[in-house]
Amino acid sequence: MNSTIETRDLHTLPPLPYSQGALEPVISATTIKFHYGKHHRGYVETLSTLVAGTELADLTLSRIIAETAGRTDKVAIFNNAAQAWNHGFYWRSLRPKGGGEPPAALKHRIEASFANLDACKEALVTASTTQFGSGWVWLVQDADRLKVVKTGNAETPLVKNMKPLLTIDVWEHAYYLDYQNRRADYVRAVLDKLINWGFAADGLG
Repeated sequence: MNSTIETRDLHTLPPLPYSQGALEPVISATTIKFHYGKHHRGYVETLSTLVAGTELADLTLSRIIAETAGRTDKVAIFNNAAQAWNHGFYWRSLRPKGGGEPPAALKHRIEASFANLDACKEALVTASTTQFGSGWVWLVQDADRLKVVKTGNAETPLVKNMKPLLTIDVWEHAYYLDYQNRRADYVRAVLDKLINWGFAADGLG
């Protein structure tokens, strides 16, 4: 797992890896202001309140997720921890002037699993449009293969023994100010112009 998204200080919102306006015109600074500054911040702050004084207080986000997944008495903690983790991973899945061709090692793995890069991107678009309601689409490593999976709400491949490589947030707050109900247009624009293939390549096992 990429250690850059881990934090032991759950009271601190991890910094964006770029300025709020750096992803324009694909994702506006206004969207980032609310998405990062309100939604992501809210998950971090709520989690900090929920775990204060408990045995979970000093654990990393991924450890909290593992400890609370599937526990009916820890649903709120899981949801906020997973959303904090998912968002940190999402910001690093994007970069200004992204898209284009993946690094050679990742491209080879994509071609072995999807035939070609376009097929991989189409699988991500299809997953996004068939995810009913809020959630996430992911490029993951599952054993020796790459797969596209989708998760609802706060769910994450971390609890399914899959290694996330990239994610795209398909909660409405991620795109509605810029794209309204055109989720597929948002995902295609992210894949063409913002997706951080280098980040995915760094995560390959």
